[in-house]
Amino acid sequence: MVNVGAGAGAYEPTDREVLAVEPSAAMIAQRPLGAAPALQATAERLPLPDQSFDAALAVNTLHHWTDLRAGLRELRRVARKRIVIFMRDPSSGEPCWLTEDYLPSLDPSRRNSAIVGVIREELPSVKSLPFQLPRDCADGLFAAYWGRPEMYLDAEVRRNISNFALAEEGDVAKGLAWLRADLASGEWDRKYGALRRLESLDLGHRVLLAELA
Repeated sequence: MVNVGAGAGAYEPTDREVLAVEPSAAMIAQRPLGAAPALQATAERLPLPDQSFDAALAVNTLHHWTDLRAGLRELRRVARKRIVIFMRDPSSGEPCWLTEDYLPSLDPSRRNSAIVGVIREELPSVKSLPFQLPRDCADGLFAAYWGRPEMYLDAEVRRNISNFALAEEGDVAKGLAWLRADLASGEWDRKYGALRRLESLDLGHRVLLAELA
């Protein structure tokens, strides 16, 4: 398997042979001891032979690519059997209260909708499989704390979420101040407190699976 846009390796399986591809030397340096070997390259130009891997994996990375179609065609070129993509499809699942009420400027729905559209054009066989985020999700993706709103007030948590890094500082400060006030007054719990009791929630995250053979 080739893991494209692999980052520090958080999403890699440990029960099979993996080659990681990551453009950032800094991210490669953060990969732990024992992680899969990593190659510094971009999704748009994979220095790999045709059909050299059974599967190509891309997890929460397509929005970072500079040429989405080129990257998808490269996945299709190097994979023999299947392509697996994980991302949020805004046309599915529940809306995210964080962007609905507090940080609308961070809402990736328009961008993600366009990405899903291109995926369906480039990979016509793709199937969409629902994935519910658990309330205690250990991964720090943007919607991970849907049932633990206080976590978004933690600067260290936000530093690990690219949506915040790319946002206007003023917009973030205003939205977080509003969230802090609503948590203190109990307004958030009056509107969304039932989320604290759910084990998982469908926020539109999908495994997009394209079988090639």
